[in-house]
Amino acid sequence: MPLARSLSVTSLSGLEEWDEEFDLEDAVLFEIAWEVANKVGGIYTVLQTKARLTAEEWGENYFLVGPYVESNVRTQVELIEPTNPALKRTIDKMNSSGCKVYFGRWLIEGSPYVILIDVAFTAWSLDSWKSELWDLCDIGVPWFDREANDAVLFGFLTAWLLGEVTQSEQPSHIVAHFHEWLAGLGLVLCRHRQLSIATIFTTHATLLGRYLCAGNVDFYNKLAEFNVDKEAGDRQIYHRYCLERAAAHCAHVFTTVSQITAIEAEFLLKRKPDIVTPNGLNVKKFSAVHEFQNLHAQSKNRIQEFVRGHFYGHLDFNLDKCLFLFIAGRYEFSNKGADIFLEALARLNYLLRVNHSDVTVIAFFIMPARTNNFNVETLKGQAVRKQLWDTAQTVKERFGKKLYESLLVGQLPDVSKIMDKEDFTLMKRAIFATQRQCQPPVCTHNMLEDSNDPILTSVRRIGLFNSSADRVKIIFHPEFLSSTSPLLPMDYEEFVRGCHLGVFPSYYEPWGYTPAECTVMGIPSISTNLSGFGCFMEEHIADPSAYGIYILDRRYRGVDESCNQLTSFLFQFCKQSRRQRIIQRNRTERLSDLLDWKYLGRVKSLHFNPLVLMPFGSRPQTSGFRYPRPASVPPSPSLSRHSSPHHSEAEDNDEEERYDEDLEAEKDRVNIRQPYTLPFKNKSSAVHGANGNSDGNGEKD
Repeated sequence: MPLARSLSVTSLSGLEEWDEEFDLEDAVLFEIAWEVANKVGGIYTVLQTKARLTAEEWGENYFLVGPYVESNVRTQVELIEPTNPALKRTIDKMNSSGCKVYFGRWLIEGSPYVILIDVAFTAWSLDSWKSELWDLCDIGVPWFDREANDAVLFGFLTAWLLGEVTQSEQPSHIVAHFHEWLAGLGLVLCRHRQLSIATIFTTHATLLGRYLCAGNVDFYNKLAEFNVDKEAGDRQIYHRYCLERAAAHCAHVFTTVSQITAIEAEFLLKRKPDIVTPNGLNVKKFSAVHEFQNLHAQSKNRIQEFVRGHFYGHLDFNLDKCLFLFIAGRYEFSNKGADIFLEALARLNYLLRVNHSDVTVIAFFIMPARTNNFNVETLKGQAVRKQLWDTAQTVKERFGKKLYESLLVGQLPDVSKIMDKEDFTLMKRAIFATQRQCQPPVCTHNMLEDSNDPILTSVRRIGLFNSSADRVKIIFHPEFLSSTSPLLPMDYEEFVRGCHLGVFPSYYEPWGYTPAECTVMGIPSISTNLSGFGCFMEEHIADPSAYGIYILDRRYRGVDESCNQLTSFLFQFCKQSRRQRIIQRNRTERLSDLLDWKYLGRVKSLHFNPLVLMPFGSRPQTSGFRYPRPASVPPSPSLSRHSSPHHSEAEDNDEEERYDEDLEAEKDRVNIRQPYTLPFKNKSSAVHGANGNSDGNGEKD
């Protein structure tokens, strides 16, 4: 069946029935995105984590297309000769015509093939291609918008590449999947040139939505009222908006990553997505084979070491009763919910103080901002900590040697003589070095715009300066984490494992990889009903909070009400015993399969499969998975016992009541609903017999 279509670009109902079986060996999938082997944001994670699953399904016929960035290629890509003869001819022809196109394997799990295009090398064509874009689509791109200029170059080069492939001697069925507006122009050109390619466009977040939410508007309640052309023009992104909207309308299939973004796209891009395809993770990477509790303890110890240095001279709180909270991501102060988080921390501090709680909360803000270097006081703290450790080791060695010699001669040591004046002098000098006149710094770096920084401005307003009286401390780390950092030498994954709670009260979050990563690592998190992740969890779990997924209502409540609800979540979490937190982490980790590409890939593969070109009523059925019986500890925080190798003193009370594991596991199976069962007509018993289902019943997304 030919894949070229002469129908309306938004029409799916007019397509013919797909009667014959489709052979993937006769099909080629190109996945085009600006973040192929080029980490910019969340799309990189999407591509990287699902590459193995897609490569297994498509084999040698799966190719990722992205920009050539030399610094990334040196560390992430192995350049090789093209394995596909038609593709080799295409790349050779483009290179001989003044382009630079590279072929290789992306060194990630699955090792997919990548085609990397050097857009800068073809910058000489920018003016002529801009002129052609204006003639074809009436879209003008200003000279000063470098990102849009790159999108023009990348789009024309991608269309050139796909056009050459379609003209090969043995044409295959070709599917091209484009991610986001930066790659969208290639799709528009493919449709205009009537290439025999099935096209898919996925928006992970709309341009206009991100800008509007950052402008403090009542976004979700006024979606139907926005004059989209005027709003885009006022924000000087009209040309970008036009590219995004054109790609959405020209695609055969338009998808997005969550129901909340589907509603947004329908109003802002004026097309309702055909399919919602949630993002997943490679859970195997995070599963740690039942060792995630031990890994949490190890990573927590490393964070505690940093805290000992950061708060030297003011370490008047018990680290064993200290909770680590964090928020991380792009520095969008309002969109990511940093504003409401800070306000909730101020209210939490008041509650902990008036209730005379012995719990201390340390909240980390991991958001990259403009800095010029590390804060000297912060580096000094880590140096003082290391000096204290070295002093303690020196004294310990001397003490141990004298103790050993005393025992050898059969005498008990005289404790008053086993340490001499030099030992006491060393320890006194170390103690004097810990004296500090100033408060521990809030920010670990020197900010370039300290007076105007949104987080620091809010900290000054709420008065949380890490004083001894405060039960809530704040550490702002305006740089992504790295294991090579001299300050906090931890990778992001290791840091997340060591924290107790991730807090992501976002106002605008199309999906939400940060809470998803927390979930697969067994770390509870707070999300919102305006994030794709939060809506997904609410849909598939009857009681998300019982599994450590707290859903904050930011859609139907005002800011103050939402802030009070967030404060309540945080305060209740602080009141949990260590044992309850351990059990909750086990329950959270149970949900990891819900976010695994192995299962979400069954949904995601719909927009990799040419069957998406069929009418919705005639697609074959795919079954959702049955949530497995948890292999970890019993799920009930009130009834279970001994959930980790470590046993706390708080676990000694109310321990006599036993749990029924079969009953608790059955409760989980009831609470956690199947992700998807799409409404397909029964075309083949082999298709929907994978899980033993032949009745076609199931929940509809």
